[in-house]
Amino acid sequence: MTSRWSETDIADQTGRTVVVTGANSGLGLRTAEVLAGKGARVFLACRSPERGAKALDRVRAAAAGAEPELIPLDLSELASVRAAAAAVRERTGDALDVLVANAGVMATARGRTADGFELQFGTNHLGHAALTWLLLPALRGGTHARVVTLSSLAATGARIDLEDPNGEHRRYNPATAYGQSKLANQVFALELDRRLRKSGDDVLSVAAHPGYTATGLGSGMARSYSNAVVRGVIAGGHRIGEALFAQNVRQGALPQLYAATADGVEGGDYIAPGGLGGMRGHPVKVRPLTPALSESLGATLWDVTAELTGVTPDPA
Repeated sequence: MTSRWSETDIADQTGRTVVVTGANSGLGLRTAEVLAGKGARVFLACRSPERGAKALDRVRAAAAGAEPELIPLDLSELASVRAAAAAVRERTGDALDVLVANAGVMATARGRTADGFELQFGTNHLGHAALTWLLLPALRGGTHARVVTLSSLAATGARIDLEDPNGEHRRYNPATAYGQSKLANQVFALELDRRLRKSGDDVLSVAAHPGYTATGLGSGMARSYSNAVVRGVIAGGHRIGEALFAQNVRQGALPQLYAATADGVEGGDYIAPGGLGGMRGHPVKVRPLTPALSESLGATLWDVTAELTGVTPDPA
């Protein structure tokens, strides 16, 4: 892999169909714009109808081929996940080439999803896992299909509490909960690929992370603390950190774009910025985190996820 891979290296995507979650802003919007500009038919899966409509206008202006479309999706509500999957399958005729599981919430105040899960674990991991499982029939109907699941630098050093994944029996820490959810994303991505290989599918499951990218998502961390002094310190540190170290969204989207389109991508790959500490730079393949390589952790998370969501995992 070249260390200088960029958007210009993306091949023509005409004829390919893509779903991007969280495509109303940030990395998701950039990913949708680029892929539509390369000719792909892009579905923007968004929670907010108003923000989704504005994003659709931007992607439509960039599109070089098929008309982009909007899919309502609230990952914090399993009924919405099921409805979105059904809509994608109907509109694509069960022929989906790429799912980019990009959407997420970061370091929020303690909250619950519509189904009672801890908000970050429920949205970032459980919602995406359920969507992925529900879309597997469509991905199998695609051509050299790929699932790209977005992890994070925050997964480094995190752990998944499989006995208490929703944090019901411990003090809530927004950063810890976020780290758990993003590690779960990576563990799930590699476990999915192991099972796809075992079942003989040609669908690839790949993980990626954007490094330290100025998306505005991290600003929620300060708001999750009730103490005004703490909020001020965290917000100030966040602004300084972004100014000094963060890359822009155009650069931050490259790892997931590489994972979604580049030749030479293999199932179980982890794509990240190649610069200092993985914070910035052009995409490269890096070693997945040790927990993600654990088959026993992957299998257990798989089973816990199926139990919590009530979605039948496929492949089993």
